[in-house]
Amino acid sequence: MASNPNPQAEPGAEVRLEAVSGPVEGRIFSLEEGELSIGREPSNRISLLDPLVSRRHCLIRLVGADVRLEDLDSRNSTFVNGVPVKERVLVHGDQVRVGNSIFVFHGRHSADANSSSVRLDDSATPGGPTVILRKENAMYLQPSQAGSILPSSARTVRDLNALLNFSRTLSSVQEVPALQQKVLDAIFEVAPADRAAVLLLENGPEEFSSILGRYRHGGTEQPIQASQTILRQVIGDNVAVLSNDVIEDETYRAADSLMSPRVRSVLAAPMEAQGKLVGVIYLDASTAGVHFDAGLLQLILALGNIAGLAMENARRLEWLGGENRRLQQELTADHGMVGESGPMRAVLDFVSRVAARESTVLVWGESGTGKELVARAIHVNSSRADKPFVAINCAAITETLLESELFGHEKGAFTGAVSQKKGKLEVADGGTVFLDEVGELAVPLQAKLLRVLQEREFERVGGTRPIKVDIRVVAATNRDLKEAARAGNFRQDLFYRLNVVSVRMPPLRERKEDIPLLANFFAVRFGEKVKRRVAGISPKARACLLQYQWPGNVRELENAIERAVVLGSTELIQVEDLPEALVEETAAEGEPLTALHEGLREAKKQLIERAIEQAGGNYTDAAGILGVHPNHLFRLIKTLNLKPKRERRA
Repeated sequence: MASNPNPQAEPGAEVRLEAVSGPVEGRIFSLEEGELSIGREPSNRISLLDPLVSRRHCLIRLVGADVRLEDLDSRNSTFVNGVPVKERVLVHGDQVRVGNSIFVFHGRHSADANSSSVRLDDSATPGGPTVILRKENAMYLQPSQAGSILPSSARTVRDLNALLNFSRTLSSVQEVPALQQKVLDAIFEVAPADRAAVLLLENGPEEFSSILGRYRHGGTEQPIQASQTILRQVIGDNVAVLSNDVIEDETYRAADSLMSPRVRSVLAAPMEAQGKLVGVIYLDASTAGVHFDAGLLQLILALGNIAGLAMENARRLEWLGGENRRLQQELTADHGMVGESGPMRAVLDFVSRVAARESTVLVWGESGTGKELVARAIHVNSSRADKPFVAINCAAITETLLESELFGHEKGAFTGAVSQKKGKLEVADGGTVFLDEVGELAVPLQAKLLRVLQEREFERVGGTRPIKVDIRVVAATNRDLKEAARAGNFRQDLFYRLNVVSVRMPPLRERKEDIPLLANFFAVRFGEKVKRRVAGISPKARACLLQYQWPGNVRELENAIERAVVLGSTELIQVEDLPEALVEETAAEGEPLTALHEGLREAKKQLIERAIEQAGGNYTDAAGILGVHPNHLFRLIKTLNLKPKRERRA
């Protein structure tokens, strides 16, 4: 019997959302009836009486074969599998969290092939009038040559027009179930068949991934009977088979599947794409006086080849779409790279393209933008994923120690080298080395690193034996290495070796639409860490986060949210939970403050003005009176938008 190892989506399977926690726990919502809106307002199909849910929170709807979730700029984000998203194509088993509610998405699954509208049996191949047609003898599939021109007849013209129209119809269809329906439509247009079926192969002649059958006039639930012996002959020999007068054939007397509907004619033809068999077209007729002829066999075989190529392309597109979604979700969920803005999509696309290669990669951008996350994503999605990922901060270690850290040392190489030590490059053999702040390397070390990149070998400090390593290098810097090389502060040849392929990490101020997603992500993560429930960010706090320029980028945002989670006392992060400097700077940009912050701001202004007045306009002396560093005083003056008198000259 047919099996179904790889279920495909089909129109008859229900797509639904099941509530597993929250106010509507236990309820199931179908998407077959149209889009699902979720929010606090009663007008939503899923109305949640939850203060953490926005009035119109998110929307889930069918878009072609996909089920797409869209966050409607909600205050506290929509989470899919624990990651805040703006837009996402859902796959079977995804968990969607909205406020205090969690839903499980159940995608489409086809029914098992045994329960489809086609039943297979093992009746024998007819011994009566049977026609076998091979591809090399199919007149519509051979290129026109001298002496082999198609016969000029009304039937040939009709058949060619049918094939042309069928090709045009398939050009606008990309989903496999819809293609099967179009093939059945075409069969009933050109053949006097009572029943027809399209069977798609999966991993062998005994396995069908999808079977779709239909009666010409519909209105019956009786399954279509198909001879498995005929199907095996079509699949095994890659031929089209035509049998007439089946009802008179002694070999069919015991075949209830053909005798009960009194089948008179059977026709089966392969569907092929680029030399690969992808399925079978099967049709039969019971109507008295109806016979299939050799001309119809020619036409159905040609139709099967057109359909086969369309089916294979559609299945390939489905696979590529699923693989793309899987990779995008893996990159986002597994490596902490939260963000759906244009600049972040470009970074994720870069990672997906270079991860499988072995080229050296240079990641550049401001501090705190997440350069190490990109390096880890490249490693995890490469063939070296099961090998070590070794990170080295070139700016955090002195030159002498860094050489030993990178290359290792032999016993007695220097004072304190009491034993042999393997360097980070040697430890990373087979894996990936991440050189953070590579622009801070001293010139002597740059020369040694160049040799590693060129030869993949080095010597330990105090050693004489070259050591071979198999490593991939990913480097990161917040400096302009091209300018440094031009100025002579960085070796040009090393720069060229590092800059094989490069990507710029955008600063947070260039991807502000990702700030709410990141803030909610950090709030949930740190809430779990300190065992305190944090459901999201208040509207005022969110406005402050969006207004701030984030000179420290994602790292600064992460620290700000961690502080807010630790110091806060409500389920939502409030303005007063955020760092004071952040709140004051956004206030200087015009964002309204709470009464408490406004009072503190005015008190600071008065203290600074009084100190400057006491110091006679000397900022340095004023800083001493206030007990702060002069640089801090200048920053406060700018933040508070003060315009005190100029410093007095001595």
